[in-house]
Amino acid sequence: MTDTQPYGTPEQPRLAVHGEAHLEVDPEIAGITITIATRGTDRRATLDDLTRRNTHVIDLVKSYGDTIEKLETGAFTLTPELTRHGRGERVRTYHGTVHITAELNDFTTLGELTTRLADLELTRVDGPWWSLRHDSPAHSEVRRRAVQQAVVRAREYADALGATLAALVELSDPGAENPTP
Repeated sequence: MTDTQPYGTPEQPRLAVHGEAHLEVDPEIAGITITIATRGTDRRATLDDLTRRNTHVIDLVKSYGDTIEKLETGAFTLTPELTRHGRGERVRTYHGTVHITAELNDFTTLGELTTRLADLELTRVDGPWWSLRHDSPAHSEVRRRAVQQAVVRAREYADALGATLAALVELSDPGAENPTP
């Protein structure tokens, strides 16, 4: 059994370094958020109008076929607006919204689709947000480069201490335990 110190000794220092790499790559997908709104004095009619608009937008997005990688309907709200004056509370109007997110892999389609969506009444388009697919080879390449950079850095520190890099004791990926969505 060897007697190893958790933080090293002057004869056998233990080094901890951070590896970091940046890689510039073209985006693989673009995301947009579409917000559809409606307003009316009758709750049922407002809900029906919102449903009709939502269906129209979803059909429009789906018409772009395989260029749409992901299409999700998000938050839906139908909120009454009450009158400001009077003895009893009365509903003055209803406001309805629905949020849709879409991811596209064809950026020419993106331009055409966002223009068509922005042309619709009471429809707002936010984005695009550019990203890579989760299985993109760029992710593994940047990790590989970060490890290589950490090894070079560890060798430089060891050399400055008059030691040599002998073994890897631990490799960690901060944030991997609690990734952000």
